[in-house]
Amino acid sequence: MKSTFTRRAVVAGGASILALGAGNLPAFAQAKPKLKLSLAASESDLRAEGFKAFAAAMKNDFELEPYWTNTLFKQGTELVALQRENLELCNLAPADISKQIPAWSLLTSAYLFRDYAHLKKTFQSDVGKDFINMARDQLGIELIRPVYFGARQVNLKPTKKINTPADMAGLKLRMPPGEFWQFLGESLGANPTPVAYSELYTALQSGAVDGQDNPLVAGRTMKFYEVTSQFVLTNHVIGYDMLAVSKKTWAAMKPETQAKFRAEADKAFDANAAKYDAQQAEAIEFFKKEGKQVYAPDQEAFRKFAQKKYLDKYASEWPKGAIEKINAIK
Repeated sequence: MKSTFTRRAVVAGGASILALGAGNLPAFAQAKPKLKLSLAASESDLRAEGFKAFAAAMKNDFELEPYWTNTLFKQGTELVALQRENLELCNLAPADISKQIPAWSLLTSAYLFRDYAHLKKTFQSDVGKDFINMARDQLGIELIRPVYFGARQVNLKPTKKINTPADMAGLKLRMPPGEFWQFLGESLGANPTPVAYSELYTALQSGAVDGQDNPLVAGRTMKFYEVTSQFVLTNHVIGYDMLAVSKKTWAAMKPETQAKFRAEADKAFDANAAKYDAQQAEAIEFFKKEGKQVYAPDQEAFRKFAQKKYLDKYASEWPKGAIEKINAIK
């Protein structure tokens, strides 16, 4: 009888534990969510440092599982993966958003953002929140904040001094293939020429193109300075992606976790932005030591020229007054 009673007690005790439900078990008994992150950057990229810092800050809330260099989803397919709930987090290119929401093409245009501070303030402003709400309502995703990765600058082989877009006339400026990039070259006053990135050094060396545009760090790591004479600090595109979260993943977080998510993302990517700007300053000093001309042109002349080009082509797609509101942010 004693052994029977013991067995019954054990069975009853087990049933009582099951009846409590998983939600009432101690926190250590519940597995942390594992969130997949897709991004184009390599693990050696500064952006990877930012995401690692962010992951460390959120380690008690979830485990971040990064897939560098688009090894999980190809670049350009991440947005659909988010929408289908096949992916939890993504470092999303704004150009990919504009393919589904044409109004977002404004946020990919040349000379819209002046620097990182202006970029950040824009997305914190009412006009920036309008664009974030568009993505939430029309795409079913949550956009957290921009992830900055430096400014694009013009790098030329000819020694001709560049001050305004008129000085770029006739120059064959290498741009990546695609309509968006070719139009960007036109908005600088140049003759855009499509060349694959892997072929760019040879194209500059042979004179097939007169120049290229990329962040200064790329000019250093790819050694474009060896076959060019000058770097013109046009700052024509402030490079950024958007930290995006799937609707289901975001909704599953408690309000306090969402608030922490935003705060830690701000902390990590503000610090990251400072590293990019420091890296650019180091590149400028390096190029000067290599005997290259490095200078700033008439930024306002370039801005007026580029914005007119974009407005002539895309004004009907952009929210009325949005570009003026962004220009006015100080």
